[in-house]
Amino acid sequence: MTTTGLILMGGGARAAYQVGVLEGIARILESRGWPAGRNPFPVVCGTSAGAINAAAIAAHSDDWLGAIERLTAVWHNFSASQVYRVDARGSLGNAAHWVGALLFGWMVRSRPRSLFDNSPLADLLGRMIDLRRLQRCLDDGHLKALAITASSYTSGQHVTYYETRDAVTPWYRTQRLSSPTRIEIAHLLASSAIPFAFPAMPLHLDGRHEYFGDGSMRQTAPISPAIHLGADRILVIGAGQLQRGTTQAEHTGSQYLYPSLAQVAGHAMASIFLDGLASDIERLTRVNRTVNMLADEHRQRSDLRNIDLLVIAPSQRLDTLATEHVHHLPRNIRMVLRMLGATDKRGAGLSSYLLFEKAYTRRLLDLGREDAQAHRDQVLRFFEGG
Repeated sequence: MTTTGLILMGGGARAAYQVGVLEGIARILESRGWPAGRNPFPVVCGTSAGAINAAAIAAHSDDWLGAIERLTAVWHNFSASQVYRVDARGSLGNAAHWVGALLFGWMVRSRPRSLFDNSPLADLLGRMIDLRRLQRCLDDGHLKALAITASSYTSGQHVTYYETRDAVTPWYRTQRLSSPTRIEIAHLLASSAIPFAFPAMPLHLDGRHEYFGDGSMRQTAPISPAIHLGADRILVIGAGQLQRGTTQAEHTGSQYLYPSLAQVAGHAMASIFLDGLASDIERLTRVNRTVNMLADEHRQRSDLRNIDLLVIAPSQRLDTLATEHVHHLPRNIRMVLRMLGATDKRGAGLSSYLLFEKAYTRRLLDLGREDAQAHRDQVLRFFEGG
């Protein structure tokens, strides 16, 4: 039997796109007679905001279509106040603390932990995801594994925490490892802690505490956890365009202006959230090509195996869409982002990760549905093997 894995990548508010794609896929499968409650993804892996979507799906994998509908409702009605504090003290106060520490570090007694206070996100996750159901779904066979990836600021290790139905031997690679555990809300907060924007979270690792941030940092092999957990057919949903390199780079019309802080930060975010996935897709494609060239007897003696891969990523630039909706953010947040240069076209890449407002997330849901339909034939071949 083929085991299908789902990989949901990071991207802050951009993760709404993933839910739109999943809803589109659900409708495609439903039209072909797929049972409404049957989970098509026994292995679910998530990173950063994708970890939140992954946990929500895995914890309700006994009612997969219902899980997608509930997740869609959350993203359809999102507001920034559900993720980070938008009041003056919680938003401007944090920013002032950060700037004060940079300018007058010798006078500031406490170190700033992040640009934003994401305590509302912990409350949202507590209401949104009942992780007690996860063990039940594993025991009942609706799910084989859930994996959440985070990055340790303490040791520099890239760690995949996983919870499985059957025991899986932990894997260890260069600067990345895995740890079987009971997945908790703290793992989701750690994995989705966008660097500088949200605070790091303490997690247990080998009997000690380490501080973890966004799982997309230093993620050199994002497809790897699903393979280690037994998937031999994998759907990857990205949160940004995956484009081939070209010497004819797209310019904004302001290419001769010195980049703003937001422009540099947006470039760094793109590196964190997109580059590792693009490289791993190329690597897996080369491995598949090599495996298919091997004779049967050599293939049987090799540890290599062919992995059926389907990648769906946004067909439009999400920073461009963010420019159209940044005015929906609360006034205090716009002030902070304006200071960084993140409210104009050049700096919109940074805003696109923090724009947790329904006007933007609804547009991403629609785009995800549209892109899923555009991949209808590939989706059917992927699941039906045609």
